[in-house]
Amino acid sequence: MNKDQQMASDIIKHIGGKKNILKLTNCMTRVRIAAKNDGLVNQEKLKKIDGVMGVVADDTWQIVVGPGTVNAVTAEIRGMIGSQESSSFEETAAADRDERKRKNKTPVKQFLRRIGNIFIPLIPGLVASGIINGVAQFIINTGVQAEDHTWLQLMTILGGGLFTYLAIMVGWNTAKEFGGTPVLGAIAGMFIFNPALEQVTIFGEALQPGRGGLFGVIFAAWLMVFFERHIRKIIPRSVDIIFTSLFTVLIVGVLSIYAIMPVAGVLAEGITSGINAVLSFGGPLAGALMAGFFLPLVMVGLHHGLTPIHAELINAFDFTTLLPILAMAGAGQVGAAIAIFTKTRNQRLRNIIKGGLPVGFLGIGEPLLYGVTLPLGRPFITASMGAAIGGAVQAMFSTGALGIGVSGLSLTPLIAEGKYLNYLIGIGLAYLFGFIFTYLFGFKDEMAKDI
Repeated sequence: MNKDQQMASDIIKHIGGKKNILKLTNCMTRVRIAAKNDGLVNQEKLKKIDGVMGVVADDTWQIVVGPGTVNAVTAEIRGMIGSQESSSFEETAAADRDERKRKNKTPVKQFLRRIGNIFIPLIPGLVASGIINGVAQFIINTGVQAEDHTWLQLMTILGGGLFTYLAIMVGWNTAKEFGGTPVLGAIAGMFIFNPALEQVTIFGEALQPGRGGLFGVIFAAWLMVFFERHIRKIIPRSVDIIFTSLFTVLIVGVLSIYAIMPVAGVLAEGITSGINAVLSFGGPLAGALMAGFFLPLVMVGLHHGLTPIHAELINAFDFTTLLPILAMAGAGQVGAAIAIFTKTRNQRLRNIIKGGLPVGFLGIGEPLLYGVTLPLGRPFITASMGAAIGGAVQAMFSTGALGIGVSGLSLTPLIAEGKYLNYLIGIGLAYLFGFIFTYLFGFKDEMAKDI
């Protein structure tokens, strides 16, 4: 039995056995398991499995094993449990609803989690497209003309493809998340962002394609689910396949033009203007606070809920100034982890840091968060303090990012207006002060005895 198989076997054992697994999924760093009976889950033993960096108890049990490993371990678990995880959508949805009610989730937390579930499946594509786009933009910024090089034109097309049709994917995932027909959600995204809308005039004004951004798409796709569900109750089954989807699309299409796009447009403009106003008025202090308090959001997995805000900032201003600031949270952790590595004699802790640092530099912070700084306690605070320094610098420079999906050093090619050096200065200072704060008063080796 290799390491991945052993880890999968141990996870199954301590999650309560095969029969206790209701649903199995994964994101970039976490195996996510919905348990039928949470009382059978041994969280402490899950944490002590070799290779597990942390465990988060939430709507699902989130077992942090790191990028790359997560895909292999999830596949091993799926193979070991066979068809055990198969259950009807109704059973899964009912169990999820019962679990959420039992844990008394706050509306804000639940909303952010829903948004996260919509965007998490898109992350691999956002990362790949973002990096390709960033490299292409970097080359163009050096003076190379895209129209003179076919390969560069193809790179811009390949890198920009997902962002061009992102609304369709978001609509699909929204309908799927709320239990509707995914293609109807996709139609909502197609309709709201259709360039042909600018040829239509209503009340004397031409329509604006994409008004309301992804906020509008999410709401329209949710309405697709709402109307589909209620229309199906009154349509005879013999003609359900024809009329349920037809009436749903027609109703939501009309509502999109006359209500969703105008209201979502005001919301999107308010959010983007508000963020810009906060950063303009608060400057470095606002940047420090945003970066310094971002790790708690990452800790509970709600940071993906900010993705539509980044997307709307890019849609409105061509770049997001929020992303470089929040990226400093991971940089502060890297500095803190290096400080701990230089001071500790705990070999297990050193091995966790060695495994987490490479991806930490590339902007994937969960291995260091759950395996190092959070379990130790005080380094979590000193890492956040280092992040605050970096966030203040990014706000001072007004650094922006042209794309989303990546962080850390991987974000460098996506930095707007050629401010690559400014971004690297900020991230370097976050590394430095995360190290200094942790080395001086954030860590003592006796803190690692229970790691």
